[in-house]
Amino acid sequence: MNNTMSRSKGKRRLMSDINVVPYIDVMLVLLIIFMITAPLLTQGISVDLPNAPASQLDPGQNEPLVLSVDRDGKYYLNVGDDEDMPIDDATVVERASAVLRRNAQTPVLVQADETVPYGRVVTGAVLLQQAGAAKIGFQTDPGGNERDRRR
Repeated sequence: MNNTMSRSKGKRRLMSDINVVPYIDVMLVLLIIFMITAPLLTQGISVDLPNAPASQLDPGQNEPLVLSVDRDGKYYLNVGDDEDMPIDDATVVERASAVLRRNAQTPVLVQADETVPYGRVVTGAVLLQQAGAAKIGFQTDPGGNERDRRR
């Protein structure tokens, strides 16, 4: 009798089941992370942000196409005979696409007054994208002076 008891104690039954509870927990956490981050990735416009001290444009490059937005939210484009006259959205797209068709490598910049609502600046950037601009830069004033701003 002692011999049979020692045999049953010596043989252990191997567990062939995998505990999937930790894997389910990990999957739920990953699912929540992806559900939160996915909507954030699709919103916004793509912008190449410059490093802290923004470098100036290379003088050897083409003259940039500059869309200016004054404090009233009116658009001005540095192309055409009437550069100092405000233009509407359709004219911005028309003139910018003409310039970009001639030379697709033309740098495109947005220069906006600091008091302009953000939505108006984004609308201008979207108009330039509709005209065919692949990359859009934002002009800044590194010294903090008031020159080159339209009033």
